[in-house]
Amino acid sequence: MDHSADLTDLSALGGFFVLRTGEAPGRPLPTLAEAYAARDADVKKEVYTNPVIFRVRKVAGSVRAPEPRVAASIAHLGLAARLWSVALGTAALHDRVPDLDPRLLRWDPDASAPDELWLTGVRMLPADRLGEVVREAHLVPLAATLCSQLPVSPRLLWGNAASALMGAVRQIDRWAAANRRPEAAARARRLAAAQLAHPDLAGTLDPATHRRRSCCLYYRLPGGGLCGDCCFDRPPARTRPSGRTGGTR
Repeated sequence: MDHSADLTDLSALGGFFVLRTGEAPGRPLPTLAEAYAARDADVKKEVYTNPVIFRVRKVAGSVRAPEPRVAASIAHLGLAARLWSVALGTAALHDRVPDLDPRLLRWDPDASAPDELWLTGVRMLPADRLGEVVREAHLVPLAATLCSQLPVSPRLLWGNAASALMGAVRQIDRWAAANRRPEAAARARRLAAAQLAHPDLAGTLDPATHRRRSCCLYYRLPGGGLCGDCCFDRPPARTRPSGRTGGTR
């Protein structure tokens, strides 16, 4: 059965929810499985050498990030938002999720935001497998890849993941209110709550306000401020990088 039609209406939710199907036109793109497995630090200009680090360096140049961990956080947040949005959006609208097997999901690390994704084979799974599809298949290996090569904190990355998940929920809420689909919003919130209870994500957000308990470091960019769910009430005083490998913020 062709399930591609279940993905065509995701664009109504916004650009982060779009999922293209089939092979990407033009040059071949790496799969996310290849990206998570790469460990060659000599990136140069070849996206296949180490797609994740290539993406981090591209983001660093685009936003003028002062430290590698800042660029790593922003790159991670963008990809996490895309993955959660695609899966949760499909679940909200159709009560099932696409199988986002990293071996079937191609990614263009050289594209502009939001990250471009192509699913080369479409099959649907029950909506309650959302965590398996996104957290286990993608966020766990993505965090391992980043933390093994860059000075970025796992706590920060899981805070990013939770923030990205709630960002998708809020967008679905807005769409559902405008389109009289309260059941879609309720489904998205139920599924998100189950994910936030998982040990990887538990405690990353304040349960009452959904504000983060870690910071994505956006404030450290030139001209950067605080995100809407930031753990800080005002930007911290800027300090020079210490060279330490992470920190909790």
